[in-house]
Amino acid sequence: MLIKLVQILGFTLGGAGVAILCNILLLNFSKSLGIRNKNDVVIRWSNESKPSLGGVSFFVVFVFAAIAYSIVFSDAPTIFQNKQFVGLFAAGTLAFLMGLADDAYNTKPLGKLFVQITCGAIFVLTESTIELFHISMLDNIITVLWVVIVMNSLNMLDNMDGITGTTVFFILLTCILSCWIIFPFNNNIWILMMVSVLGAVVGFLTMNIHPSKLFMGDAGSQFIGLFVAFFGMEFLWNIGSAIPHNVHPSWVGLCVTVVTFTPAAVDTLTVVINRLKRGQSPMVGGKDHTTHHLVYSGLTDRRVWLVFVLIGGLSTILAIAMVNLIALNTYYPVAFFVFYTIFVFVLLYRNTIKYQATIKK
Repeated sequence: MLIKLVQILGFTLGGAGVAILCNILLLNFSKSLGIRNKNDVVIRWSNESKPSLGGVSFFVVFVFAAIAYSIVFSDAPTIFQNKQFVGLFAAGTLAFLMGLADDAYNTKPLGKLFVQITCGAIFVLTESTIELFHISMLDNIITVLWVVIVMNSLNMLDNMDGITGTTVFFILLTCILSCWIIFPFNNNIWILMMVSVLGAVVGFLTMNIHPSKLFMGDAGSQFIGLFVAFFGMEFLWNIGSAIPHNVHPSWVGLCVTVVTFTPAAVDTLTVVINRLKRGQSPMVGGKDHTTHHLVYSGLTDRRVWLVFVLIGGLSTILAIAMVNLIALNTYYPVAFFVFYTIFVFVLLYRNTIKYQATIKK
């Protein structure tokens, strides 16, 4: 167990170190590359031009972690013999390149949607799917929809300093703890991939919390969205069938997932509802997110971030409590935890209604 903990700590610190170094280099060489907000100050919250390449470090750390794993566990089968890892690597690379192209050339929404659907299809082809209905066609459709929704949700949430990075931090932490509870001494590859990217997120947040030095960019939000969608399936959605010697209803995984993704889910749902009510497209950017309305209500950018730290932390605590209940073969109380998500939604949604007149058009 000590060796396992040392490995986890090493990959986490390594991920954070590589991310910090990568972001420092990007800051130094991005005077004219990846600068956000030159022409879109109406859409973005900040009216200051900053590099939007911070998320590049996520993919760099992911690749370095795969290389490090191959070196440290050279006696184990190569990671590219793992069909699910091949799918994650292929889809992650595609998502990263699409996001990078969007940062550089502002690609068309339909093109992005096609790539996101393709990423979901890659998961299906490499046997990484949500086990909800236990009917292949339905589960495959849900898997693709899940990937598209998460990638877009985290991209939409990337509208204020530190918000998306913090949300991803707590989602990944929940996945890691869930994996540890279910498989305490197994799944080296998944644990080490997750803790490495978690370290990368921490490294990024050192430069993204208000006042930020750089933004995540679509390269980061698309890749990290794809990444958490994958592990959300593995250790949240499919938890009912993943716990050894116990078979639980599929809905318990859905409940755990909803609670874990509360910050992103509440913001996305709020924005979609309000924009549809105004007759606007949900996919067009604007300053009408839950984060923006918290500022309109009188909070500073830093305090808005702290609110999301609180929501994310509570989501992780409750989700892990749910995982433990499921592991103890007591799963019916799990459904009641979803009221937490409903409560957060009502609270933040009512705030957007109260301050709708403040939206800057």
